[in-house]
Amino acid sequence: MATRKQEAPALPTSFDDVAVQTLPTSSFDERLIAVQHELKAPKGQYNSFGKYAYRNAEDILEAVKPLLKKYSLRMTISDTIHSIKTSGMMYVEATVSVTDGHTSARVSAQAGIDPNRKGMDIAQSFGSSSSYARKYALNGMFLIDDTKDADATNTHGKGAPVTQAPVKQPLTPEIIDRMKTAVEFGKAEDVRTALVKYAATEEQIKQIFG
Repeated sequence: MATRKQEAPALPTSFDDVAVQTLPTSSFDERLIAVQHELKAPKGQYNSFGKYAYRNAEDILEAVKPLLKKYSLRMTISDTIHSIKTSGMMYVEATVSVTDGHTSARVSAQAGIDPNRKGMDIAQSFGSSSSYARKYALNGMFLIDDTKDADATNTHGKGAPVTQAPVKQPLTPEIIDRMKTAVEFGKAEDVRTALVKYAATEEQIKQIFG
């Protein structure tokens, strides 16, 4: 009886083809899960106004590189600039791709771009939005939760958790002066992040950003 020769599957001709011509394998999923499980991305940045630690994209990248090497995975990050026709608003879409050469996973995140952002030139404005989008794409890929630890509101089965609204701090003249100085030195993004912790009036915000 004649037998048919089974042809080998075509290999992807470019990295873009990898996402379409994925070869079924549990090995890739197992390795990606291992990276997600083992990754410990420290909060290596500190916001002096809000007085809290946080992580940025660079912190995540430094922590994940050894794990990618350990599990023979390759990661790339790309940015694409989009414009909404109806409003003219621009935004950057960051895409994180992880592959073993056969199978890949991709996660994207977006961030708006404000070319007229106070305290930043056009390059800094685009760079800030890119960093923001990349951070959240990395968060999605490696299952990093940036929300604060909710253990304080967890009753551990002893009743329903009680959610309390955060108490905002008063915005003193001293803090306003420090924020104005930070804006002048290109730290407007840090100031905007810190302002959510303060009970700032519209007049005070105008005073800070001019």
